[in-house]
Amino acid sequence: MLNVPNYEFWFVAGSQFLYGEEQLKNVARDTQDIVDKLNASGKLPYKVVCKGVMTTADGITQFMKDVNYHDEVAGVITWMHTFSPAKNWIRGTKLLQKPLLHLATQYLNEIPYATIDFDYMNLNQSAHGDREYGYLNARLGLNNKIVYGFWGDEEVQREIADWQDVAVAYNESFKIRVCRFGDTMRDVAVTEGDKVEAQIQLGWTVDYWPVGELVDVVDAVDEKDIDVAYEKLKAEYDLNPQDNSAEHFTESVRYQLREYIAIKKFLDDRGYSAFCTNFQDLKGLKQLPGLAAQLLMRDGYGFGAEGDWKHAALTRLLKIMARNDRTVFMEDYTLDLRKGHEAILGAHMLEVDPTIASDKPKVEVHPLDIGGKDDPARLVFTGADGAAVDVTVADFREGFRLIYYPVDCRKAEAETPHLPVAKQLWTPTVGLKEGSTAWIQAGGGHHTVLSFHLTTEQIRELGIMLGMDIVEIC
Repeated sequence: MLNVPNYEFWFVAGSQFLYGEEQLKNVARDTQDIVDKLNASGKLPYKVVCKGVMTTADGITQFMKDVNYHDEVAGVITWMHTFSPAKNWIRGTKLLQKPLLHLATQYLNEIPYATIDFDYMNLNQSAHGDREYGYLNARLGLNNKIVYGFWGDEEVQREIADWQDVAVAYNESFKIRVCRFGDTMRDVAVTEGDKVEAQIQLGWTVDYWPVGELVDVVDAVDEKDIDVAYEKLKAEYDLNPQDNSAEHFTESVRYQLREYIAIKKFLDDRGYSAFCTNFQDLKGLKQLPGLAAQLLMRDGYGFGAEGDWKHAALTRLLKIMARNDRTVFMEDYTLDLRKGHEAILGAHMLEVDPTIASDKPKVEVHPLDIGGKDDPARLVFTGADGAAVDVTVADFREGFRLIYYPVDCRKAEAETPHLPVAKQLWTPTVGLKEGSTAWIQAGGGHHTVLSFHLTTEQIRELGIMLGMDIVEIC
């Protein structure tokens, strides 16, 4: 369901008329060659389109206007092949409303000592042009991305690719629509937030829908559709009835699939890409969505528990940025404070995305001590080993704060036979004590998004693009 458009990025070189038309032809040739080879490298997730050489203020201004009004364009990549007088870029850059990457590179990756002459010097002035152009962007306070190095190196191409994912997420942020089934959990502070400010600053539209509206859709699901979903579930996961009777197990699983089909239909019919539920507001539903929420997140929808619409939107946003790879809604659950074992056990009552599973998830049915509803089915699994980043968003009166730290993830040290949930162990790389203290001081909540795919640099870039207050704990 990720349904992200096939975005492209426009690439232009900066130059001027000082050295004549012949040199400008060479600039255009080199620019096209770089774009062609970047696309052919297979390293970039989105196509780069060469838009030629910019030499005048009028041309640059019109180009930036065109970028703004072409929905398929996610951002601009600029390269100062020669010296480009930066005052030509002022008006156009001020009008630009999409992400900007300054590629500080050179067509050749060496100094040709035996043949270098003034013609070569005049044509290859990136070292000169980058400083002029960079000064202008700093003067405008852009905080644009700068990638420095030879364009043909894998490291540089990886930096461009990572930025492309962030730029696409930025564009998609203004399309995120969150469906709130009910309100936030009573008496809880951290899940509250200014929904109007979220739409102004982050582009997130957050709407309330009474649970009764969803119940009507749940009750109307065709049994044949549930049959199909049940067969698919059996093919993907292990069904583990344990002590449940066959009838009770099947009934519980089928009801979760009923909720899955209904919530998906409700969201799709109304244009939502994320949702949140609240165990205190379930009137008319037989179970709190558990397996249903896990399957929807696996499909790419955003989710937040306890009415937490901020993390429903953040989950969706980071899934877009990670192309739905191992990026999941999470919660700090309980702690291991023993020396040499310091860690946070992340989990939730029911709702953790199975894309981080290191084993084959099991479909199980167990009682749930809160909500007062029937025993819900859920996926039970163990998380993975590896480096990740853990991210949260908090609302302060002066704006939204993005708080994150890199973490070292590992599987739980032992089975938890009496805690049948999806679980993931992690430790902040700065240490549990240092990281958790800084997190609490910054106002970070218990709901997070954990990603094995994204980097702290990408999270930082996203926060900058969205104008958020950033707290990086590292």
